[in-house]
Amino acid sequence: METKVSHGIVEKWLKAWSLSRKLLLPVKYKSGFKVEVGEKKQKMRYVFSELNDDFTELSKQIDEPWVYLKTCASSDEVKNKVSEKWIIQPPGYMMCCAGPMKNSDANLCEGYRIGYEKYNSTTVIKIIAENGEQASIGRIVFVDDLAVYDRIITEENHQRKGLATFLMRELEKTALSNGISNHFLVATEQGRGLYESIGWKVYSPYTSIVIPGI
Repeated sequence: METKVSHGIVEKWLKAWSLSRKLLLPVKYKSGFKVEVGEKKQKMRYVFSELNDDFTELSKQIDEPWVYLKTCASSDEVKNKVSEKWIIQPPGYMMCCAGPMKNSDANLCEGYRIGYEKYNSTTVIKIIAENGEQASIGRIVFVDDLAVYDRIITEENHQRKGLATFLMRELEKTALSNGISNHFLVATEQGRGLYESIGWKVYSPYTSIVIPGI
């Protein structure tokens, strides 16, 4: 039996996502949420915690390119509910971790240092190479009792050095120092393996669709 995705957790995650990107906070849209993103290739996003009539009806109403519809369901489920004008994006995964992450003894590779930055309720941790190049970066945002990890990126020429694992541990320390031990993020297929290796679990599949511009 599938676990029902919590509407409240999706709302907290989307609020954190918006804070991390310095956007206006999400507003309710029927049973889901709407965020004004304002980017050329992502004007707006609608997010639903389940694949329901509100999602499918909205998919029929929208013909404008670069408006994303997102829901906690598999791509196959979504594909059967929407018309061919919509392009299904690469799979995503909502993931959670309720305890200490694994690999707690991860050390920072020699030749790198850590940098910190803060804005609103977001903490940014960067790993900087000796030549001043940014090697890895990640953000953590606190919304009530939830720590949301966002935009965890390691540059290609700095990968396979354990930087992402170390970065996740540093972000976790920030959460724990604020008394928060519930961790949440949305991963790509590529990122999923890393997070599972340090103790995260898939909470729900997460599918995005969009009508691309010409």
